[in-house]
Amino acid sequence: MKRLNRVIGSSLIAGLFLNSCAKHEILNYSVQKPESVIAQEDIDSYTPLLAYIDRSAHPNFKWGVALNMDDYLNKGVMYRLANRNFDEMVVGYEMKHASIVQNNGELNLSKVERMVKAAKENNMKLFGHTLTWHSGQNATYLNSLIDPVLLPPGSAPVPGGINVPALSGYALKMTNPSVVNSWEVQTAYDPKELEDNTEYTLKLIVRGSKAGSIGLDLQETKNYTGDSFGSIAFTTDYKEYELKVKTTKLRSRFIINFGQFAGTIYIDNISLKKAGSNVELIPDGDFEKGITGWGGWGNNSTRIQSAEGEGYGGPGGIRIVKTAEQKKEILTEALEKFISGMLSVTKDYVKAWDVVNEPMSDWPDQFALKTGVGKTDMAADEFYWQDYLGKDYAVKAIQFARKYGNPNDILFINDYGLEGGGNKCKGLIEYVNYVESKGVKVDGIGTQMHMNITTNKDHIVNMYKLLAATGKLIKVSELDIGLGENVKTVNATAEMYKQQAEMYQFVIEKYFEIIPKAQQYGITIWSPLDSPDRENSYWRRGEPIGIWTESFVRKPAYKAVAEALQKQK
Repeated sequence: MKRLNRVIGSSLIAGLFLNSCAKHEILNYSVQKPESVIAQEDIDSYTPLLAYIDRSAHPNFKWGVALNMDDYLNKGVMYRLANRNFDEMVVGYEMKHASIVQNNGELNLSKVERMVKAAKENNMKLFGHTLTWHSGQNATYLNSLIDPVLLPPGSAPVPGGINVPALSGYALKMTNPSVVNSWEVQTAYDPKELEDNTEYTLKLIVRGSKAGSIGLDLQETKNYTGDSFGSIAFTTDYKEYELKVKTTKLRSRFIINFGQFAGTIYIDNISLKKAGSNVELIPDGDFEKGITGWGGWGNNSTRIQSAEGEGYGGPGGIRIVKTAEQKKEILTEALEKFISGMLSVTKDYVKAWDVVNEPMSDWPDQFALKTGVGKTDMAADEFYWQDYLGKDYAVKAIQFARKYGNPNDILFINDYGLEGGGNKCKGLIEYVNYVESKGVKVDGIGTQMHMNITTNKDHIVNMYKLLAATGKLIKVSELDIGLGENVKTVNATAEMYKQQAEMYQFVIEKYFEIIPKAQQYGITIWSPLDSPDRENSYWRRGEPIGIWTESFVRKPAYKAVAEALQKQK
């Protein structure tokens, strides 16, 4: 190998010497530009999307985008992208009940006020989303308003409520049949978020069928490393414990290790909070509603809600169970407080709202309202107002929005899956008609349109026709289009991106074609960028649903959207 290198080196030197004596000549040749580069240059030659809307023909049409509030307030790339390409914005979470209402019922509206100010400074219209929904609610607070009230022994019955003898309630009951390693039998709960380098306080009340001990950790689910609260020793009598730990990394799971205890353990009144915060990270820790969210594994162990009377407290006293009418009155006041507070800081600038979001059932009866009754997998932020306020819950919400907002505010009822080909669109229209029969006005209907390239186009056309026939303002409220069921960015092909562009163009063009001009409120792109494939990506994780890539490169869908907007005269 060394000899060959020397030979080549000598040849190169000779060649250089000969070339130095020759006349320099520039060779004339060309290389054809790759088609992919030509295509991207074509897309990049388009101007920002707002330039393609003919304002003389569509003066009231809103071209919107959904963003996280921080992405706009931080004034980074997303802030500039939104201001250049859109004229209306909706924030996906930060104007919802759970982000505003604290566990004591107070409203924290300071961030919303900042958002209104920032939007106003940029002449960016702000669409309100959403005043009444079953998800994104502070369910811990709302349930606390209607939970039974326990009075101590000797208390007199309370008029108006349902007075029943109070047992000690329920607990989490864990049973392990035999001794193994401590970590081989676990019970787990995944809180919403556990931060790095943060102190947490854990409180719980524990007893066992005999004396023993358990270990308690905050853990990372991928690599099973964690930060330990330590262990506690318990007896056959309930005793309260308080422990603290400071996290060394992001954590996502609370773990109870009880493999070295053979028997039954009862845990009650468990609470996990960040130091200095009143926000409960383990809601319903008294287990009165069941053990939703708790799971576990190992050694044929079990974990169930205990029998009533096996919880902490002992028998005696009176439990006041609120009547259905009392619950309705209490929750109506809570809804009014939220809506009045929200509108008090937004009404000067926000002129349109999703007042009621996703009211209709998916299956089997799409003419019925959603319900939480009988649901066993209720999320921590789920609360179904309609289960307590009844079918008129939307009537009440709209009445409050009219009362505390502006007289001419545009109020929507919004839902997803209307393009699905079933009865949901008809069901929603029927419900809107019912609400209006109660004397309130619904100005518009929102159709979310979270779709794929395989969505049936005939169903989309049929939905638009049904909506147009209502005479209401129609808004495409949350448009994003994926490449198929769970198709991720890493598996996307050029042909799929072409079909995505065609579907974006179809949805926009048919909107303008079928919805009469007087009823065209606007279209909002729900996910302008492709969704990242990481744990904190909560919407269509890893799917290429946007019209820009994650790194802000325009996709073929961008060109298709621009051309669809430009065609409208």
